Amino acid sequence: MTPTLFEIRFGVRDYECDAQGIVNNANYLHYLEITRHAFCEARGTSFRAMHEAGIDPVVRKIEIEYLNSLTMGDTVLASLDVRREGARYLFIQEIRRASDGAIAARATVTVVVLEDGRLSRGDAVAQMLGID
Repeated sequence: MTPTLFEIRFGVRDYECDAQGIVNNANYLHYLEITRHAFCEARGTSFRAMHEAGIDPVVRKIEIEYLNSLTMGDTVLASLDVRREGARYLFIQEIRRASDGAIAARATVTVVVLEDGRLSRGDAVAQMLGID
């Protein structure tokens, strides 16, 4: 299991499922983003507030591994940890089924930061989020 800095819980909605009754793979990307946004809000900021301050964290790459399917009505536990590598932030994320803890997906989301439209080291983001 990924070390957890932050975790949220939410339910799978019927419109997120495909004809087989399982969550469509594209929705896992939404779950990852929902988790990162909720993390920022829990730390006292939002992507809107950062953008209005001229700071834009931008997803550069997502590596995702699908392990177990989620289905309609499942409760999801989505967690993340974050570390910095130079000018990049790596969000190590997991999506688990709450009922049995099975990992549905694991991902590493690489984020870079633009300040006033220019690539930066992202120090302002680290300060806003209280991370190293």
